[in-house]
Amino acid sequence: AEPAFPVNISIDEEAAHATPTPDDNATFGEEMVNLDIGVHVDGWLADTAVTVDLSGHADLAEAPEEALEAAIEVVEPGVETGEIGAEIESVIDGYGYNPVVNLTGHGLGHWEQHTEPNVPNRAVGQGVELEAGDVVAIEPFATDGGGKVTEGAHEEIYSLEREASVRNRQAREALEQIVEEFKTLPFARRWLDTSRAKMALRRLEQQNVVHGYPVLKEQDGSLVSQREHTVIVTEDGCEVTTRAQ
Repeated sequence: AEPAFPVNISIDEEAAHATPTPDDNATFGEEMVNLDIGVHVDGWLADTAVTVDLSGHADLAEAPEEALEAAIEVVEPGVETGEIGAEIESVIDGYGYNPVVNLTGHGLGHWEQHTEPNVPNRAVGQGVELEAGDVVAIEPFATDGGGKVTEGAHEEIYSLEREASVRNRQAREALEQIVEEFKTLPFARRWLDTSRAKMALRRLEQQNVVHGYPVLKEQDGSLVSQREHTVIVTEDGCEVTTRAQ
């Protein structure tokens, strides 16, 4: 197996897309730490996440854990994604917190980290009906804030949008590595071999060759917790592929 995307290490109000810089030497303090990791075998993905609470807010860390288990219980052919979202919202509300409503779970495809269907973290009506064979990542987020995230300015994670002719040598070499090693999966700046990766990525982004993912933060600066499992919908329920055996 190989990494399907850079590990996301999101601290406190950060919800997604936070990953170390090439020279990062940070240590953890009394913080809420979300770890989101993925692996793939020949382009087939598994995606999972957990919150490690070092901040003294254990119940906030527990809320998405319980919400995820409740959601998994209802997964079977014919269930609608809106019902899964309703289960998640009900559990998180019961803890006195809010689901992060503009982040969702998602389908997983071959060499694709995010595909249809989206799996909401709140009740949204019917949604999409799941079928046997569907592979989805169910990903509840909880917060003691208002329940929405916004984009920050910093980017360390990117993915390939298209192949193109690139004149700059460093950018061209970076693109060759991206296409060969990562294909359409997300990658981190620190994974690139060139010593001028930041400049190369800026040029590639300007040409719409790669897409950068800004760090997502809770809009009120409030704490965020998460939990995630990948499931395969089976004829009589689902199989969780990311649960420890």
